[in-house]
Parts: sequence; structure tokens; C-alpha cells
Amino acid sequence: MGYETEIKLRIEDVRALRRTLKRLGAQLVGAGSGRVHEMNLIFDTPQGGLAKHGQLLRIRTETPESGKRGKAGKGAPRVVLTFKSPPEELAMGQAAPVARDRRYKVRQEIEVVLTDAAGLQKIFEGLGLRGWFRYEKYRTTYRLPGRMKWAQGLLLELDETPVGTFLELEGPGEAIDRAAKELGYGTKDYILKNYLVLYVEDCRKRGVEAGDMLFGRERKKGR
Repeated sequence: MGYETEIKLRIEDVRALRRTLKRLGAQLVGAGSGRVHEMNLIFDTPQGGLAKHGQLLRIRTETPESGKRGKAGKGAPRVVLTFKSPPEELAMGQAAPVARDRRYKVRQEIEVVLTDAAGLQKIFEGLGLRGWFRYEKYRTTYRLPGRMKWAQGLLLELDETPVGTFLELEGPGEAIDRAAKELGYGTKDYILKNYLVLYVEDCRKRGVEAGDMLFGRERKKGR
């Protein structure tokens, strides 16, 4: 159990970003191309009880690409169960994070690697939960080189999504601010919204009904 502190940046010029990352000496995390396909399924009660409390319950399947760009599935898929909640939702006796800074998105996070995702999904459904929103993206994760002591604990996660490309900076707040500045961004560029909210906003702008956030297709959903 721990806390994640992060922000998103909207990336308009991916090539320019990659050039900057290369100049900074950023290193890929993971094997092959480092690019991983993620399929996510969010669960909630029929009344949306988890979302109303700012909580998220998700099963994510991660499939690494091979070294050749565009070829997925060379690595074995990894399935992760994630539960997130606001930092105020603390177990008794657990220390709260140091003074929360509203510039960042701070969440309490618990992650467990699964061996039987289908079985767990059936358990959730038996408890009255249902998978109501599915979204996919490709993620490439970088770290800055060890000589940059200020960047210890910082991850730079490049997300290609159906609603655009974003860079998530996750780690200590000071490192997030410095990395954003090195990349040519300021605090005014920080995005704290999750991908569900960004997707719904995008659908409204385009005048289409929101469904699952999938590449090349949209599926209607009911809540």
C-alpha cells in the first residue's frame, strides 16, 4: 500500500518529446521496445458507489510489444488489480502523506498481481459489482539517468490513447515540477483528470455518445 503523486501533460508533438527525452538521457523501462498495450476494465456498483467516493477498482492486462514496433504479444501478459482512493480515506493508525499539494493528483493505491483475472471478475460480479467501462492505451515508460539525483523515484509514462497522447509524470512533487520544466512545460499545463473524464469530455466535443474508450471503435454502454 502506498501513495501515487502524478500529473498528466498533453503531448501535441510526440517526435519533439522523444528528441527531448533522448537529449536528457531518458532510459526505457522494460524489455524490447518498452511499449506495452494496456486493456483496462473498471468495476463499480450499479449505483456508481465507488466513483461517488472517488474510488477506483480496476483490472488491467498488460501485453508487452516485441522489439519490432507494432508487434504485440511477444512478452507474457501481466494482469494487475488496482484499488485507488483519495488520500483522506485512510485506515486507522496509518500515517497521512505530507501536506497535500493541490497541483498534483495524489491517491492512495493498492496493487496486486493476479493469476486468475476471470475468476476474480466472477467474484466481483457475484458481489454485485460490474465491469462498466473499458479503455485501452499503449504505454512506454522512461526513467531519467542516475546522474540526475533529483529524478530518483520519478517515472515518465508516455500514453498513446484514443483521445490523444499524454505524458504522465509520477513521483515526488519536486521531481515532477523539475522534469516538466526540463520538457518545456509549466504548472499551468498540468492535467489532473483521469482518462475516463478526458474521454467523456472528448465525446461531448465531438457530439458522440460515450462508450468504451477503444482504438478505432466505440461501444455503447449503459449505467
